[in-house]
Amino acid sequence: MGDQVQIVGALLVLAGFVGAQIGRLDERAWPYLLLNLVGSAILAALAYAAARWGFLLLEGAWFAVTLVAVGAKLGGKAPPAAP
Repeated sequence: MGDQVQIVGALLVLAGFVGAQIGRLDERAWPYLLLNLVGSAILAALAYAAARWGFLLLEGAWFAVTLVAVGAKLGGKAPPAAP
């Protein structure tokens, strides 16, 4: 079951990334942000549970950055565009 949850989390993050790369998702839009937020939260939780500290650092940072963008969007401010 754990592997299946991990795959779901990875697929969510990858869906957002691929969608942005091929021009189907705007990096400041809700679908992109929610894919990254949920996917990175799943992966960070699994990394913590397995004491995979490097992976936790990566996914935790991904989650935190996305959470800041979601907070900005909820506050009526557009998240900054990617360079």
